[in-house]
Amino acid sequence: MLIKCPHCGTRPVEEFTFNGDASIQRPTSNDPATMDQWFDYVYLRDNPKGRFDEYAHHSSGCRAWLVVTRDTQTHEIFNVVTARDYAKKRVAS
Repeated sequence: MLIKCPHCGTRPVEEFTFNGDASIQRPTSNDPATMDQWFDYVYLRDNPKGRFDEYAHHSSGCRAWLVVTRDTQTHEIFNVVTARDYAKKRVAS
């Protein structure tokens, strides 16, 4: 599988470290009343079939954090953006 890094160009998947679902929203409060939200954020993950946005660290390249949109069934890659641009787009929505 090849991933098109916005900084380095097309690179093999072995250069990347994946770190899970990019769509999960981090709780904003540290209040003890929100511990259920924190539990869900840290421990509960879906295992989706189909399109999925996931964090990827270009650990053997430019070391940038990216968000890769791919199909979990076919591994087809639809989009790759920097994590910063992904976060900006999410805030704007």
